Amino acid sequence: MDVISFLGLGGLFNAHITGNLVILAARIVGAGPAPVAIILSVPIFMLALFLTRLLSRRLESGGLDSLRPLLLIEVLLLAGFFGICVFAGSRVDPTAATGILGGMLGVSAMAVQNALVQVSLTGVPATTAMTANITRFTLDLVDVLAGRDPDAVAAARRRASATWPPIAGFAVGCGAGAVCEAALAMRALALPLGLAVLAFILSSVGQDTEKHRA
Repeated sequence: MDVISFLGLGGLFNAHITGNLVILAARIVGAGPAPVAIILSVPIFMLALFLTRLLSRRLESGGLDSLRPLLLIEVLLLAGFFGICVFAGSRVDPTAATGILGGMLGVSAMAVQNALVQVSLTGVPATTAMTANITRFTLDLVDVLAGRDPDAVAAARRRASATWPPIAGFAVGCGAGAVCEAALAMRALALPLGLAVLAFILSSVGQDTEKHRA
C-alpha cells in the first residue's frame, strides 16, 4: 500500500504517517506547496484510529471478537480506493478530488490495519512500521549470539522468530507493489486488496475452526 500510493499519488504514504509529516514539514520550510492529501492524511489517520477503537470496544463489550469486523472494514475501504482508481483511469491525479478521496480511503484502511494489530492481534509485531521491528530483531539477534543467560537467550530467540516474518513480508510487499505499480499504475491496488480479502477469509476459517474445537 505504501509504495503504490507513494509512487502513484505524488508521495503520499498510506501507512507511514511519519513520512507524511516529514514531507509536509520539508514543503512548508522550503516554501513549496503542501499537497492537500498529505495535509489531510494525519487527521484522517487519527480519526480512523479513533473510530476503529470505539468500534472494537463496542464489539468487545458485547463479547464479540473484533478481528473479522475490522478486517472487513479494511477490505471495504481498500475496495473503495481501488474502485476510485479504476474509475479515474490509468493515471490518477493526486491533486484532483478523486485522487485525494482515494488516498484518504487508503489512509483510513491502513489506520484500521494499525489498530487491529494493537487491539485484535495483541502481542504480534507491527505489520506497517518496520523501524521498531528491525531494531527489536537486531537487538534480539545480538542477545541470541552473545547472551549468557539461557532464559534470556530463549526469550530473545522467540521474539526474533516472531519478528522476522513481518520484516520479510514487508520487503517482499514493497518490491511487489513497486513492480505492479510500474506495470498497472494505481490498478496495482488489486494486489493489497486481494491480500486483505485473503486475510479476512483466513481469519474466518481460523475462528470457525476454533469454535468447532471448543
